[in-house]
Amino acid sequence: MKFRTEGLIIREQNIGEQDKLITVLTKSHGVVKAFARGAKNLKSGKSAASSLLSYSMLTFHQGRDSYSVSDVRSLHIFSKLRGDVKKMCLAQYFCELALTICPREKNAEKYLSLILNALYLLNENKRPENLIKPCVEMRLAAMAGYLPDLIMCRECGVYTAETMYFLPQTGEIVCKNCFNVGDENAVELTEGALTALRHTVYADDDKLFSFTLTDDGLDMLNRASEAYLQYRFEKNFKTLDFYKNL
Repeated sequence: MKFRTEGLIIREQNIGEQDKLITVLTKSHGVVKAFARGAKNLKSGKSAASSLLSYSMLTFHQGRDSYSVSDVRSLHIFSKLRGDVKKMCLAQYFCELALTICPREKNAEKYLSLILNALYLLNENKRPENLIKPCVEMRLAAMAGYLPDLIMCRECGVYTAETMYFLPQTGEIVCKNCFNVGDENAVELTEGALTALRHTVYADDDKLFSFTLTDDGLDMLNRASEAYLQYRFEKNFKTLDFYKNL
């Protein structure tokens, strides 16, 4: 089988002296691993186009046990990220999220669009890092079937209050009056932070990154989104740990 599709290189591994094993978040087939013969050779047309964070057009061939790439042409490279260590680490975290969450062997156009939009905003410094990050985290989780229930307090039904709490284990919210102080994993949210958390999962795609929030609110939002992914996917993301330690 042969197919041609757009994709973002989310991992590259050197194989021998000349070849690479690349992992690509593709538009038509989700996450695909493929061998790129001769791609380590800097003189090869495959070299830059098969590098991490390159958005490329690729031709895949399916063999008996693996895929290979016969042709790869770069469409866009997020070059500015490579000059900023912290942003590059955040971009690599997005790649690790894609590896963990995005589908295999099925259309992943919405997933690819989300990651590309986030990388563009990061590359062009259009939005703060700590705003882009929770948007990607919560929207990816929701797209993968883990939509939290943020409509109202799960106990009394109140829609909003001066202080509410997000429960990452269940993806629900409770108001201050109904909160069980024994729940050590709950994340406290102001009205603004709760509004932003709702926005990350309920907003239209083209408005996902279009909001503002105070620094304290963004800190709450990031704590909530990180905790939610950790519980849903039962994983500590190494690239996130590295990013936070910079």
